[in-house]
Amino acid sequence: MNREVVSAARRVVVKVGSSSLTTAAGGIDPGRLRALVDTLATARARGAEVVLVSSGAIAAGLSPLGLPRRPRDLATQQAAASVGQGLLVHRYTEALAQHGITAAQVLLTVDDVTRRSHHQNAHRTFARLLELGVLPIVNENDTVATTEIRFGDNDRLAALVAHLVHADLLVLLSDVDGLYTGKPGRPGSRLLEEVGGAQDLEGIDIGRAGSAGVGTGGMVTKVEAARIATGAGIPVVLTSAELAGEALAGKPVGTLFRATGRRRSTRLLWLAHATEGKGRLVLDDGAVRAVRDRRASLLPAGITAVTGSFTAGDPVDVVAADGALVGRGLVNYDSGELPALLGRSTRDLARELGSGYEREVIHRDDLVLVRL
Repeated sequence: MNREVVSAARRVVVKVGSSSLTTAAGGIDPGRLRALVDTLATARARGAEVVLVSSGAIAAGLSPLGLPRRPRDLATQQAAASVGQGLLVHRYTEALAQHGITAAQVLLTVDDVTRRSHHQNAHRTFARLLELGVLPIVNENDTVATTEIRFGDNDRLAALVAHLVHADLLVLLSDVDGLYTGKPGRPGSRLLEEVGGAQDLEGIDIGRAGSAGVGTGGMVTKVEAARIATGAGIPVVLTSAELAGEALAGKPVGTLFRATGRRRSTRLLWLAHATEGKGRLVLDDGAVRAVRDRRASLLPAGITAVTGSFTAGDPVDVVAADGALVGRGLVNYDSGELPALLGRSTRDLARELGSGYEREVIHRDDLVLVRL
């Protein structure tokens, strides 16, 4: 029986991990890459628009640099990514050209999609590429990302890109054919054909339900990516690269995660899932109620303490007096400015310091609340 929600999808984001593209020695396998491209071309021929989120830049850079295995330090990872990203996209470009498809490279950083102007530009770029019939190939910009400011894994990146481009479906390709109740191949372990919500995952040790090779992700990151996407209204199929063609055709392979929520502000989704707070603002009880219950902007009067070092436009965590996380938002002041403003009304601040100090510390449109 076909999965109509899959076969009817007209805009699809496909994510492939390093372990699905590499040889046993760790380099890119040309045969695997061509097989994936053939599958994507078939989906395009059926009328679907496709965005590919592809790992493999670091793996592609290992051999040219004479590295026997994936490096552990950030600087060497970035060096390998610098060498490998161009090689990887070149291979995709050549393979896609055999089908008459033009490829485009899109490298993203967290800043590209959380800061308002950058986010809007990223959305417009994807929209225009798809309008022109181009197949975007997306990766995190590993050459400039830092340990502190990065998506962390391409599974999460793919879920967020799916929302950014208004995709109808996200397909996560792994080195296993779906999500199992235990380690694949173990007695008693069975494939979960469908997940309708968190209740279907109760009692399952996700960390033991799959494996990964040279990539950074595992089954935990894939299930987390599925949670992000389905919570934003996008169904997800998790399966192996070998079954990608059947999955995209709507055949009942792998694990289908049904959508559980509705679409929300794309930028706030990125803010919630693609950033870490660079500091903390501690709120009094009244301010917690105002931002949580009334969806009000955060003003200086309700803040009792500031920790961390940040500049205007950075993401910061908003916490209650007991340290409980309330939300995360983009702050309008530098950390050095705020201590002198705490507990004071914007009217008083404007009268004493000028109209520029009448602004909110975090505007409600730049604040995402955690779910209780």
